[in-house]
Amino acid sequence: MKRNRLLILAAASFFNILCLTACAQEHAANEKKLSVANGITRATILLNNQDSIIPLKSLDKMSIASVSLDFSYSTIFDSLANKYDKVTSFSANSYKDSVNLNDLEDDLKYFNTILVSIDDQNSNKAKYVNFINSISKTKKVIVSLFGNGTALKSYDLLQSPIIWTAQNNADAAAIVPQYIFGGIAAENKLTKAFSARYTIGSGFNTTKTRLKYTVPEDAGLNSNNLKEIDAIAAEAISQKATPGLVVLVAKDGKVIFNKAYGTHTYDTNVRDKVTDIFDLASVTKVTATTPSVMRLFEEGKLKLDTNIGAYIPKARTTPMNNIAIREVMLHQAGFIPYIPFHNYIKPGDYSTDSSAAFPTKVADGYYIKKDFFKDFMWPTMLNSPIKTRGKYVYSDISMYVMKDIVEHISEEPLNQYAYENFYKPLGMQTAGFLPRNRFKKEQIIPTEQDTYFRKTLLVGYVHDQGAALAGGVSGHAGLFSSANDLAIIYQMLLNRGTYGGTQYFKPQTVDMFTSKQSNVSRRGLGFDRWDPDTTKHYPSDLASPQTYGHTGYTGTCVWVDPSRGLVYVFLSNRVNPTVTEKLSNLKIRGRIQDVINKAIDESKK
Repeated sequence: MKRNRLLILAAASFFNILCLTACAQEHAANEKKLSVANGITRATILLNNQDSIIPLKSLDKMSIASVSLDFSYSTIFDSLANKYDKVTSFSANSYKDSVNLNDLEDDLKYFNTILVSIDDQNSNKAKYVNFINSISKTKKVIVSLFGNGTALKSYDLLQSPIIWTAQNNADAAAIVPQYIFGGIAAENKLTKAFSARYTIGSGFNTTKTRLKYTVPEDAGLNSNNLKEIDAIAAEAISQKATPGLVVLVAKDGKVIFNKAYGTHTYDTNVRDKVTDIFDLASVTKVTATTPSVMRLFEEGKLKLDTNIGAYIPKARTTPMNNIAIREVMLHQAGFIPYIPFHNYIKPGDYSTDSSAAFPTKVADGYYIKKDFFKDFMWPTMLNSPIKTRGKYVYSDISMYVMKDIVEHISEEPLNQYAYENFYKPLGMQTAGFLPRNRFKKEQIIPTEQDTYFRKTLLVGYVHDQGAALAGGVSGHAGLFSSANDLAIIYQMLLNRGTYGGTQYFKPQTVDMFTSKQSNVSRRGLGFDRWDPDTTKHYPSDLASPQTYGHTGYTGTCVWVDPSRGLVYVFLSNRVNPTVTEKLSNLKIRGRIQDVINKAIDESKK
């Protein structure tokens, strides 16, 4: 053990020596990159926004296509646009035989919002001008024009918004989509007249409404001070704490760090990507169930001091009946922590094939019998003993209960309610339950090689056994997501309820649920929080008392620190190939959090 520690220290020292040169270069490169980006933003003008279409709002009502009219950097443009919402790409190059692009226009019939990218070399081509004018009659069109401003005169009759930048390069292609979605505010006016319509002083101002994607230096941080994240990630992988991980850092509404490390599993060379989808485990509690509770609370449909039986008829003759919702949300209801339902499965309760008798898919080749949850699991939970009421005992049963209450009040399944009210309007594309119904297996990070229950490698089926037996949708586990999607919803919470020009919660609702609400624990309502017992160093040594979020059993966490303007997302599959405590023992999540905290604190000096 001592030898291993010495090797780690030696490796860290070697890393620090290498970093003196490499880090300095990265910091200088990022400063240069930021300078270039700032130059582009100073010379980017929003025109024809008289209807306030930019920045885009109500994403849940939009189906967005991006059309490249011979624009060389469309891949970069579309990649940035896809961070905000699902954008389907089309290219005029694919329609070379179509003289007037009618075929392209026909293929856009299912889309109501079209992002057109074009440069000054192509903007005066009649077929492109006619195409833009034609689709703008029936669809919401936004033109991104790159290059010389003289090209603007081709669009004197166009009423649709135009974002013009004098630059025609990869950097500009990464910046312009951020204006469209509100990652960057439009603030500039034309300093030269280009036509009768586009005169000196033309231009519209907008406000920033969504995340910006940039470098650490844009938030006042030095990239050097974040390099240690690479070393800690490498240590986690080499020490077999997890085969791979993704780290995302957003500071002051700017995503300044988003990096993937390692591989999907130890025995594959498939690299983790920042777009990969992870099993969030208990992060589900605060990303699906708690926001749903917050919404229903705000609408006056759910009252925290009303008893469980008022909402769940089946609970009225059980020990749960008189327990208040507030106690459930604080984990003070007295529920036992956990019931290992998979241990109660008998031969005949499951099948390797689906049928009317075995409709619920638990994993590949594993189907549980009809109504197993309704007839066995749910009554068992409702009638479980109340042992520790008034004390803090963390229990998964609490969020099974809250899921059922949300569904009784909303009259919708939890997965549907969370998707309709939060994920879809926020532009979260991967977040949701049952990811195998929506995504390729290759995009989902495998969790455990389950040798004792489902006898298979779990890919896109929830790791938690109880949630799996419930059909993959539960209040305590079952949610999957990429890091970027989590950054979006937690930035909304950091903004105290507002994102993308929409108010999801009143500020006081966010403040109440995320602040300390218990006399006997550190908890908020649903949310976990910084522990005032400093000997616990939870969630990290330098976390501020304002910090709230949650961890997940699979090796995930999300922490928001309002005092630092910070959203920190850590995703891993530490249960692969089997459960290990090394991620916690090595304090990987907390140490990375403190590298970020130190970097932010250093920037304030």
